[in-house]
Amino acid sequence: MGNCCSDSGGGMTAVGGTAAPTTAGSPNQAVDLFLKSRGFLGLFSQIELSFSASDLRDRDVLSKSDPMLVVYTKARDGAVTEVCRTEVVLNSLSPAWITKYTITYQFEVVQTLQFRIYDVDTQFHNADVKMLKLEEQQFLGEATCTLSEIVTKPNRSLTLELVRREDSITSTRPQHRGKLTVHAEECINSKTTTELILRCSDLEYKDLFSRNDPFLVISKIMEGGMPIPVCKTEVLKNEMKPEWKPVFLNIQQVGSKDSPLIIECFNFNNNGKHDLIGKVQKSLSDLEKLHSSGQGEYLSLPTAVGHNYHSKILKSQLFVDKFSECVQYTFLDYLAGGFELNFMVAVDFTASNGNPRLPDSLHYIDPSGRPNAYQRAILEVGEVLQFYDTDKRFPAWGFGARPIDGPVSHCFNLNGSSTYCEVEGIHGIMTAYTSALFNVSLAGPTLFGPVISHAAQIAGQSLANRGQKYFILLIITILDADKGERLESSSGRVASRDIVQFVPLKDLQSKTIFYIK
Repeated sequence: MGNCCSDSGGGMTAVGGTAAPTTAGSPNQAVDLFLKSRGFLGLFSQIELSFSASDLRDRDVLSKSDPMLVVYTKARDGAVTEVCRTEVVLNSLSPAWITKYTITYQFEVVQTLQFRIYDVDTQFHNADVKMLKLEEQQFLGEATCTLSEIVTKPNRSLTLELVRREDSITSTRPQHRGKLTVHAEECINSKTTTELILRCSDLEYKDLFSRNDPFLVISKIMEGGMPIPVCKTEVLKNEMKPEWKPVFLNIQQVGSKDSPLIIECFNFNNNGKHDLIGKVQKSLSDLEKLHSSGQGEYLSLPTAVGHNYHSKILKSQLFVDKFSECVQYTFLDYLAGGFELNFMVAVDFTASNGNPRLPDSLHYIDPSGRPNAYQRAILEVGEVLQFYDTDKRFPAWGFGARPIDGPVSHCFNLNGSSTYCEVEGIHGIMTAYTSALFNVSLAGPTLFGPVISHAAQIAGQSLANRGQKYFILLIITILDADKGERLESSSGRVASRDIVQFVPLKDLQSKTIFYIK
């Protein structure tokens, strides 16, 4: 407990367990830490990957192959990093490896994995697999996929065809090299979170000239009896009958509902040497019973008598004013239940984008193939979301343009059809967007209403049909009401407040993660 603080206020803030985390490398990491501080599972999931193969090529003369799997991650720039090697399975063409690989699943990142299988030569069987030189082993085949492809499968298992790189050079059809199955499991022991409101009565005075400044520390007991703190309350100033803000404990944090917990009440001191007022030892099950009965539990204080210690029972009591449990389902649980995301996109074709035939236009199609701002936004967001839609048919619209021989339209199908708005995959969106640039005249004004209405209608129909879909509408524009200009309706009504958050692509395009607010 003994971190010294230069001032009382700062010290109390440091002790308090309900303050938001102060260290985070990104907005998403801050959200992850905040959720964990409240006893929830956090934004990022830990995924354990298991591996098995079948029908591998036999490269040994007198016996079957002795396969080992090597796992790599592949960055957006193509750089490949080795992250895991399994053990060697002797004499097997259908191995199931024991070694697992744990990876942090991040929804907003396309996490590419590469797998290579080698037949390990007999002379290296007694060597540590980490020391093996792969170029000295026989290469059997490889496969590539994204983590999203694995976790979106109903059983979280994905089977991949193994290929050899030289096959693609010498033949248009890669030869059969066997199959690799990758299975994902979410590393969560418990999804149950408990919310507690704790208070104490009749605390004993620890300060000579003032009341106590109490706070609680909740610890779990490890093997050997060592306590490990898992939660703290805030410091309440000048309180003898304190009632703290809710604390949240995940069952995984404490071990089980019947695992013993030590709840200690301290009096805050600015020098970091906090006075123990009293403590109790209870499990979550015990605390639930206290709440149900409405009774309190007397605090005790260890007291030395000669060379022995005994617990002195105090008049102070601990009460549980609230005890509730909730199950927090993760995003991957919803996917396993058949839940899908549906991506929809609308592109701004107003004249404020500039002449598409000039290089300074946001719609300029570079002959070199370099994507413009609109194409980058479609790719950045679409490449992430496409894995969560089984049919990969995406509604795509344009707004603020005049089709050939027609009036200005604030919602037209990007594919040029008058009857349907969907296109096939992200490539379909890109193709339809490029085609539309040559078939419309940029106009104005910038109106979102018709596009939002069409998107809401599609989502409403899905809801009426009991579809398990979450719809995401990406509107790509250059409009930003954060600069002081309020949004305005077609009738001239100005928005009373800024209710739209715009994400500037130019500030984020160089980063690994593309954030959607």
